[in-house]
Amino acid sequence: MLAPWFDYTINGLVVGNIYALLAVGLALIFGVANLINFAQGSIFTVGAFVGWTCVTRLHTPLPVTLLVVALFCAALGMAIERVGLRPLQGSSRIAPLLATIGISLVLDQLVQLIFSPDPRDLPSQLPDWRIPLGGGSIGALDLLIAGVGMASAAVLYVFLRFTRLGWAVRATAQDAEAAQQMGVDVHRVNMAVFAIAGALGGVGGVLIGMYYNDIDPAMSFQATLKGVVALLIGGVANIPGAIAGSLLLGLIESYGIALFGTSYRNLFAFLMLIVILLFRPNGLFSRGGSLPPEPLTGTFIARSRPVRVPRWLLSLLVGVAALAPLTHSPYLLQTLSNALLYALLALSLTLVAGTSGVVSLGHAALLAIGGYASALLAIDLGLPVPVCVLLAGCITAALGTALVSPAFRLQGHYVAIATLAIGEIVSLVILNWTGLTRGPMGLTGIPPLGFFGIPLDSVEAVYWLSLALVVIVALLQTRLLSGHLGRAWRAIREDEIAARAYGVNPARYKAMAFAFGGFGAGISGAVTAHLYSYINHETFDATISLLALTIVILGGLGNVLGAILGSVALIGLPELFRAAAEYRMLIYGVVLLLLIRFRPQGLLGTV
Repeated sequence: MLAPWFDYTINGLVVGNIYALLAVGLALIFGVANLINFAQGSIFTVGAFVGWTCVTRLHTPLPVTLLVVALFCAALGMAIERVGLRPLQGSSRIAPLLATIGISLVLDQLVQLIFSPDPRDLPSQLPDWRIPLGGGSIGALDLLIAGVGMASAAVLYVFLRFTRLGWAVRATAQDAEAAQQMGVDVHRVNMAVFAIAGALGGVGGVLIGMYYNDIDPAMSFQATLKGVVALLIGGVANIPGAIAGSLLLGLIESYGIALFGTSYRNLFAFLMLIVILLFRPNGLFSRGGSLPPEPLTGTFIARSRPVRVPRWLLSLLVGVAALAPLTHSPYLLQTLSNALLYALLALSLTLVAGTSGVVSLGHAALLAIGGYASALLAIDLGLPVPVCVLLAGCITAALGTALVSPAFRLQGHYVAIATLAIGEIVSLVILNWTGLTRGPMGLTGIPPLGFFGIPLDSVEAVYWLSLALVVIVALLQTRLLSGHLGRAWRAIREDEIAARAYGVNPARYKAMAFAFGGFGAGISGAVTAHLYSYINHETFDATISLLALTIVILGGLGNVLGAILGSVALIGLPELFRAAAEYRMLIYGVVLLLLIRFRPQGLLGTV
């Protein structure tokens, strides 16, 4: 009976050692740059595929493979710091955070273009023997991963304690301005830290690929989340805490799999993250140091001015929208309908992030709630589709606000990470609640759109419906923003402490923003479900949340018209130019990086 649990313990410690390579890199970067690097998981993926190339194509010995991966990913880390992040020094904290997301999108897409989206086997170069121990067994690869983890920790300790560059890193982490005044080259320190983090992440990617004999171009997102969870469990900028948090996370996941099954692996990690954020945001093993408490968006948008759109241009846009069906092009109308449904999500996010200042990285969860709510009401209760869609909007507004409400007590990076975790929790609940959601099988036979018995089975009808919903939600949102609610939301965004001093209850108004935004997003998810007639837990994945954030920044945070135009530009144009369809995510990442660098206020400015 003890043998399986011994094996689960060994598995948890081994995987925890790999998480530690990610978390230690994140801790180092946060220590000197006050930044959660969301590109760390992409470096992890790049390292895995560089290792695969060395093993399967170049047939290099294992030590050479690990050395090549470490050097390549160290150079990649330095390039990210020098080209992607250093130009943003002096910007608000959201700018480099979003830049790392854009870099992650670019790197992930490049990996897919170079190696194809298909998973690949990464065979271990070690002998396949196991040592019996305590009723279980330990393999050669287990010992290698444990050795790499301990050796990395020892080398890093020596580096930080006994080398001049290590002293400079520690001084910069304590006070960057004071270190610079004492002659420390902060840029050199940042580059060194990104190189170390890149090398650790790349080696971690190779080891995890060999451990599971599988690598996937899409694994970077989950790798980043696991590193962030381990980092926050241990305490930001706390290297021993990051290692301890990683081992604890690995054990919790392994024991969770033993008790409940593989599909629950990630659920435990994200639930633990939410608990840590709510009750001990500084981490279990940290006595000090935390994420910056100030709002992420305030200085990012304070200097921007909205662009006044002439009435004649608005009239022209309305005319173009009205004349689009006259083209009799089903593909064009289907593309525009898809863009308009994304516009509903963007309107929701621009209200939450742009106006009230709550950066949500898990907004696609609202689409999932709306889609499943409407589909289940139609399938299980047989309600008319229009009633289902409206009820789905209300359910999403209520449930989405309730899920996010614990995060209202948090600020800054904590809110963004919490919303990201909540989005993943929603997806995992949908996957595992088979009695309600049908689990991985998804929902089939969802009734099509229709009103009063008249089916909307033409692309023209779907287009008019999507356009009408966008116009209604946009007008309602414009009305809200021009009144007392809009002023209160903007006050919270600019300075939450000052807003509270003037009698504004931040939690109450944030809840209102999520409720109004959730209604529009729920409607979008519901309409999408009835259009597809089939949805599952992967229909509304995390990439949609990042895409929505890119759309909002493109149009201008808090700008209603900007959210609509940004959706049409970012969703519609790549579809119309089919040659660019394969490069869509690459385009989104590059657009996000260029906007952050040169036009953070968006095309139409912020409101």
